[in-house]
Amino acid sequence: MSRFRAPMLDGLLALLLLVVGLAGTAPAARNAGLPAVQWWHFLPVVVAALAVGARRWLPLPTLVVVTGAVCSFLLLGQLYGPILISLAFAVYTVAAHRPLRRSALATGAVAVLMVACGLIGTPLGADAVTPVVAWAAVPLAIGVTVRVTREQRIANRRDEIRRQADAERLRVAQEVHDVVGHGLAAITMQADIALHLLAKQPGNAAQAEAALTAISRTSRESLDELRVTLGAVRRGDDADDRSPAPGLARLAELVDRTRAVGVPVSVTVDGPVTGLPVAVDLAAYRIVQEALTNVLRHAGTATAAVRVAVTDEAVTVDVTDTGRGGPVAPGGHGLAGMRERVTALGGRLSAGPAPAGGFAVSATIPRPSSSAPLPTSFVEQQDA
Repeated sequence: MSRFRAPMLDGLLALLLLVVGLAGTAPAARNAGLPAVQWWHFLPVVVAALAVGARRWLPLPTLVVVTGAVCSFLLLGQLYGPILISLAFAVYTVAAHRPLRRSALATGAVAVLMVACGLIGTPLGADAVTPVVAWAAVPLAIGVTVRVTREQRIANRRDEIRRQADAERLRVAQEVHDVVGHGLAAITMQADIALHLLAKQPGNAAQAEAALTAISRTSRESLDELRVTLGAVRRGDDADDRSPAPGLARLAELVDRTRAVGVPVSVTVDGPVTGLPVAVDLAAYRIVQEALTNVLRHAGTATAAVRVAVTDEAVTVDVTDTGRGGPVAPGGHGLAGMRERVTALGGRLSAGPAPAGGFAVSATIPRPSSSAPLPTSFVEQQDA
């Protein structure tokens, strides 16, 4: 529809300029004390007005035609009149749709021709003719301003789209890291157990079979969760999103996978874990998942304790272990991802060696009220 609206509007503008030109040319000549307008004086007015109808299709040719009509009008002894409005529209269109250098050169040529034709065709001096140049200079400035503003708006929109795409890639990378990292850590430990049993205790096939079964189950669950995560990214695709979304309601499954590889985990949950905002629920789950993944990778022989406290104001997650502890490894993505999740929702996170040994992760995530808007950064870093 908009494809036809612009030509229609330009056609209506051309008709309006034609009517104004035919009605206003003679009064303008009388007010300026110029010779009476003859019928042929209206021919340039008609040509200039009708040419404006093609200004958006052919900006430069339109300017050439209108400039020729204006020069003819001036050479016929006329100086002022509605024909200059047609010129203003033609100059504005070139300035708004063509590069600055080209539009400035074209407008400069128009101004020179106007002054020359005005001096030749009218008995007026330069002090009376030169002001008509404003009918070219002012539209040039307006058109350039409009074009620069439009280009800046387009550039800003492109930057925003690029920024959103980068944020989405980071979000997907974090989700994949959390989903795959935990599963691979559990699989690695179970595989090591199976290989050890097969190498050192060939007759103990039952335990090796249990470890391999755990590997199969863990890999299948991790793949299912990865499929759900990527399916959420491909919104509108035929992805199967029937599996339950990650959240504290699935905390028992997560802990069972960690226990299955030989790490004792105690769990304490205070308060209901259902009905939480999706972003808060997902962030709390991912924090527990990443903390337990770090236990599997770095804590060695250890036990872990998970405590989740849910109140009307916030969700608090504490994960501690009795492993080797030690400083936070530089360059790691797990803790950085947890911190980004928590801060994006207006919360706080601390992670480091515990005073009594081992490692401790503690996060507090505020629960937004139903009327409170989510932080802007949440849109960039969390699941929709």
